[in-house]
Amino acid sequence: MRPDALLAFDTSAAHCAAALLLPSGPCLIRIEDMAKGQAERLLPLLEEVLAEAGLVWRDLAAIGVGTGPGNFTGVRISVAAARGLALSLGIPAIGVTRFEALAHGLPRPVTVVEDARRDEVYVQRFGQAGAGPAQVVPRAGLSLAGPVTGAAAEALGLVPLAQPMPMVEAIARIADARRGQAQPRPAPFYLRGADAAPPSDPPPVILDA
Repeated sequence: MRPDALLAFDTSAAHCAAALLLPSGPCLIRIEDMAKGQAERLLPLLEEVLAEAGLVWRDLAAIGVGTGPGNFTGVRISVAAARGLALSLGIPAIGVTRFEALAHGLPRPVTVVEDARRDEVYVQRFGQAGAGPAQVVPRAGLSLAGPVTGAAAEALGLVPLAQPMPMVEAIARIADARRGQAQPRPAPFYLRGADAAPPSDPPPVILDA
């Protein structure tokens, strides 16, 4: 019988992070800062976390994954890994956005404010009745009322609420709460396209057999 463990991970920023949630005992967390190399490091890191708890892949009952927004390639790495693991292990994979994770455990209402670059910020408000729409808005002239959290708050002259737990742990706990509910397959949560320009070369010609 599986020990009902849930493994969550995130590579949406300059890190490779994992959290193993068991029904009893503390949440096991590993976070490694890295600007690149997440694709090569993610699965070995997950195996190390499982081994530390004396578990193997087949002991998992569910997967949680951070879906962004964040680094375009990093988000795709985690989402692809989560979908592949879920398919091979026959367990659900549950996506959790960065905004949901940052707001988790904080009193409501609270507004998450994250840097979106290009003099813009990501904003999403979480109230007692649920979450509002996630938006990309200009940084200049932005006015927010009430409690805020997120990496862009201080740059806007605001005092952010402290995070009650690491983001990857919040991803794990949100995913755990959603177990048993119908969930779509995890997909990258993008509010705008990638910064990379499309290739200028013409597409290859496909020949008929």
